Amino acid sequence: MDLQDWAGRWRLDAERTTITIHSPTFWGFVHVKSEFDAVDGDAQVDGDKLTGTLRIDAASVRTGIKRRDAHLRSADFFDVEAFPTVEVVAESGEVTSPSWVTLHVRLTVKGHESELDLPVHVRNLGGGAVQLSTTATLNRRNLGVDGNLLGMMGDAAGVEAAAVFVRQP
Repeated sequence: MDLQDWAGRWRLDAERTTITIHSPTFWGFVHVKSEFDAVDGDAQVDGDKLTGTLRIDAASVRTGIKRRDAHLRSADFFDVEAFPTVEVVAESGEVTSPSWVTLHVRLTVKGHESELDLPVHVRNLGGGAVQLSTTATLNRRNLGVDGNLLGMMGDAAGVEAAAVFVRQP
């Protein structure tokens, strides 16, 4: 795979994109799965330069339990009133093997920035669409997501993303 094969402008297909967080709670006995329902983004590949932005509406977090969802939106966790958007900015990328790219990204949550190197699996879906999939383990406290009733939650949160981008004319 060569980045030049993917040259052009790309737009996120929000309907086919999933962003999921897995958080251990109850001292590790239970795992809570959260998903974000509202995302948008775009990318650009120009020669060997890859850049892009993924914007996640923090208020769109859903666990399936309304009371828990409201708590996640509060200042204890995502503080969606003050910080409505979680942003992932891809500053560069490099092909590491056929169908794998390492993206160098800047993640911003609640005004806290973290730089990450994410191994990303690239899958051609045909019809001008491509899926980028990655997983990461993040320390939520380093990103200001620090609510923790009685110490029941661990600091590590697993993140899974499968983002579909469609080539633009």
